[in-house]
Amino acid sequence: QVQLVESGGGLVQTGGSLRLSCTASGINFTFNAMDWHRQGPGKERELVATVTSGGSTNFTDSVKGRFTISRDNAGNTVYLIMDSLKPEDTAVYYCHTYVRTGRERTRHDYWGRGTQVTVST
Repeated sequence: QVQLVESGGGLVQTGGSLRLSCTASGINFTFNAMDWHRQGPGKERELVATVTSGGSTNFTDSVKGRFTISRDNAGNTVYLIMDSLKPEDTAVYYCHTYVRTGRERTRHDYWGRGTQVTVST
């Protein structure tokens, strides 16, 4: 059974920093791309950052230069380091991955329960 467990959210002032963690089980973590999504109040869920199995990273434009994504394969953990936080970063942050199985390479998506990040003015 695949599980993604996030931690590290909280309340922070504008300009502050937070580090989110997501620990995975039930997958071959080393071979999985991992990403963070977020859903702000009244907004659709959006992809924030991705780290591939090879360590390449990608970010949505609004967080480039402020957020970093990294992975610890030995610990099955992916991190989202968020600096220079802004009120518009307020959201529930979700860890996500997917695997493909079977001859038809059916895609299965897995999500954590989310962790709340609130940035105050």
